[in-house]
Amino acid sequence: MASQDEQQQEQDPRIPKISSAIRVIPNFPKPGIMFQDITTLLLDTKAFSDTIDLFVERYKGQNISVVAGIEARGFIFGPPIALAIGAKFVPMRKPNKLPGEVISEEYSLEYGKDKMEMHVGAVQAGERALIIDDLVATGGTLSAAIRLLERVGVHIVECACVIELSGLK
Repeated sequence: MASQDEQQQEQDPRIPKISSAIRVIPNFPKPGIMFQDITTLLLDTKAFSDTIDLFVERYKGQNISVVAGIEARGFIFGPPIALAIGAKFVPMRKPNKLPGEVISEEYSLEYGKDKMEMHVGAVQAGERALIIDDLVATGGTLSAAIRLLERVGVHIVECACVIELSGLK
């Protein structure tokens, strides 16, 4: 049986329209990859607005004080959501992209490791956060963002993504 959220999404007529606005490009950036291109969603003002509205409807009134956006496409969706729900936006970036003092969290990639960074003092212990990105595949980047925020005492309300690649582990 589908969860209440899944049932709501199935009933919401905006979901198929948003989904159809996302272009799939086969074999990009390498053979075998089906790239989910959100640039076509961004060109469709109604679909883009509906995407933001769905997130705002879900998170408004949940006492979220931080929207943490994962580089780079989380920077597209995060700020309008943050503004609409009355939260601050905190960028979660790849190494050496943020000036000043940062804290970082290392995570594993298919071949190697990477890091995610955030400014020291951007969040405070006890704040409630939403983490946003455009796509969840294996969840490695989202997991690193969760660990980074939890390390400084932030409560993660949810992670939200526009696209889920459900066929991956």
